Amino acid sequence: MTPELVLLVLAVVTALAFDFTNGFHDTANAMATSIATKALTPKFAVGLCAVLNLIGAFLSVEVALTVTNAVIRIQNPDGTPRTELLTDGGRPLLMILLAGLIGAIVWNLFTWLRGLPSSSSHAMFGGLIGATIAGLGVDGVKWVGEGAKLDGVVGKVILPGLASPLIAVFVAMVGTWLVFRIARGVAESVMDKGFRWGQVGTASLVSLAHGANDAQKTMGVITLALIASGHWVDTHAIPLWVKVTCAFAIALGTWLGGWRIIRTMGKGLVEISSPQGMAAEASSAAVILSSSQLGFALSTTHVATGSILGSGLGRRAEVRWSIAGRMGLAWLITLPCAALVGAAMWWIGTTLGPWLGPVTIFGILCSLAFWMWLHSRIQPIGHHNVNDEWESPEPVHVPLPQEVVR
Repeated sequence: MTPELVLLVLAVVTALAFDFTNGFHDTANAMATSIATKALTPKFAVGLCAVLNLIGAFLSVEVALTVTNAVIRIQNPDGTPRTELLTDGGRPLLMILLAGLIGAIVWNLFTWLRGLPSSSSHAMFGGLIGATIAGLGVDGVKWVGEGAKLDGVVGKVILPGLASPLIAVFVAMVGTWLVFRIARGVAESVMDKGFRWGQVGTASLVSLAHGANDAQKTMGVITLALIASGHWVDTHAIPLWVKVTCAFAIALGTWLGGWRIIRTMGKGLVEISSPQGMAAEASSAAVILSSSQLGFALSTTHVATGSILGSGLGRRAEVRWSIAGRMGLAWLITLPCAALVGAAMWWIGTTLGPWLGPVTIFGILCSLAFWMWLHSRIQPIGHHNVNDEWESPEPVHVPLPQEVVR
């Protein structure tokens, strides 16, 4: 087996691992409010979400094509491939992809451990951008499109990332106000029961939308790896096996349930009633599905969190702004932190050579993932306690390795 083939295999495996973490990291986007209002039981909610994520992954490929074409500048202005990326069996581009994905996974696992609903999408783009800058310089990133096209990182990632949560806040706020206005005079118990059934439909729609948007991002990365290695040439299509494996990877991650983040979004941000939950989920689905059709690789986490905030404001419910502030800080530092890890992984991987480099950074990823999993077992959160009353978090304590073992 050649070093280039080993690198390709590690890149594909790591991409699917990212897709898996994306699934359990973002389950909360669809199901947190339904679980919090008890419209769905925790286990049934994540199972339903997993199935619909699987189906949603096959709905379109626009976001996947965005990832393939709008982040790394793989072509010259005249449309010819950049030969410096494709030398040695595509090793330079494959190393960028592997390093960037490791940066994304490390950040995803860290924010999951802290129960912070940060953006898996921005973590991935941050990791890829950091590795690209380390390997090719600032010009290696496709910041803007050619001419007046709304393309590149700015047009397809950053601007939608800034606008989508604001739009979601507004839509959910208006929707929640309208719901309570229309249902005024209806007994609270009757209204609550009716809207719980409505939540089943809207949560399902968000799950479908999440699959349509987020699973495609990994499809785009794997397709780019295949292009780099010469196993695929069409930048406007996705191989069928890539679609299938990515769909199952994100569905499996979703089925496991990201209980820590579900708890933060369902109980920590706003005390949610069924009408609020339905309004928030409907708003999220509308924004995500519209953006997916336009090829915008937005953050479903940002949209879902914005919708939950908007539902609280629309009802004038108490919003825990300290929790919202922690989320906002995590949003701001996600892309640069993932970029730093991606750049560091690229440097280690290229310094140690074609054989040892990729294997070493993959080993670093596995070690960090295992350590964070051990850390999570100290205060486990699962379906049994995800709906417990919210309490202010204890001061952060990072245990020493011997404490984790005990």
